[in-house]
Amino acid sequence: MRPALLLLSAALFAGDYPRSLEAFRGKTPKLDGVISPGEYADATTFAGVKDVWVSTFSKVTDAKDLAVTGYVKHDGKRLYFAFDVTDDVLYGIDIPRWVPEENPKTHELTREGFPWFGDEMELLINATNKYATPEENAAGNGQSWQMVCNLTKSRLGGIGKGGLLEGEPRRELSAWNTYQKWIVEHAMDCAAKPKPGGKGYVIEWAVSFDPCLEVSPGVFYSTKLGDRAMGLNIALGDIDEKERGNGNFGHFHHEDWFAGTPQGRTRLKEWGTLWIRTRAFSKKNAPR
Repeated sequence: MRPALLLLSAALFAGDYPRSLEAFRGKTPKLDGVISPGEYADATTFAGVKDVWVSTFSKVTDAKDLAVTGYVKHDGKRLYFAFDVTDDVLYGIDIPRWVPEENPKTHELTREGFPWFGDEMELLINATNKYATPEENAAGNGQSWQMVCNLTKSRLGGIGKGGLLEGEPRRELSAWNTYQKWIVEHAMDCAAKPKPGGKGYVIEWAVSFDPCLEVSPGVFYSTKLGDRAMGLNIALGDIDEKERGNGNFGHFHHEDWFAGTPQGRTRLKEWGTLWIRTRAFSKKNAPR
C-alpha cells in the first residue's frame, strides 16, 4: 500500500452506495420460517428486486420469476431480518440438484464447496463502518462478514435442510472457523422454509450483537452506544434449470444485490448503510 493511501484510509467509510435501511427496536420474532400476521409490524419493510436491486447475472424482468419483501428490526440484543421470497422454481425441490462444471464439489460442506449455490440469501455487515482500501472485502470476523442462508443445505442440517452456511472469505481458515463457531453456538440463527404451495420461500435470520457486531476491537454494539451506522449489503441468489443460466458463471440464473456494482458488490466501499436505532418503530419515524 502506498503511503498516501495509508494516510487517506482513516477517513474512508463503508456504506458509500446511496441506499440505506433503519432497524428500530421491536418485539422478538419467532424464527420458524413463517412470517406470522403482525410479527414484523414493528419492522422496517423494503422490497426488490426488479428495477431496484443490482443484477450480477441475468436481469430480473418479471416479479413472478424472482422478488423479495424484506423486514429488519432488533430487540436490543439481536438484529433480525426476514425475507419473503417469490421464486418460480426452487432448486433441489422442484428440479434436481444439478452441479455446475466450475466446481464438482459444489455441495460439499467444506471450504471447497459453494455455500451460495442454490436458492439463497446472503447478509453482509461491516459493523465498524470503515474500510482501509477501496478493494477491501469482508474480513470474516465480528467487524465485517458475509454469511449465507441456503434453502436446501446448511451446516447444522446438512444437504436437504435449509439454514446457515459459512460465507466469504471461506478460503481463510480463520474466517471459516469464526463463522462455524457462530453457527454451532447459535450466535447467528436462520430458518429457511418453502412457502405453502411452493413458488417461493421464507428466510428469518437473527444476528447477536455480541459477537457478530464488533464496532471496534473488543467492543460490540449495544443500545447504550446510541444510534449506529454500519455497512450493509444483501444478496438474493436464484438457481433454476441449468439452461436458464446459459452464459453466466455456474449457470446462475439470477444474483441480485441491495447495493454496489455487478463486479464490486462485495467490496466494503460499495455497500449501503444500516442504521440501528435505539427507539421503537412508529409510523412517525417510519422510513420512506
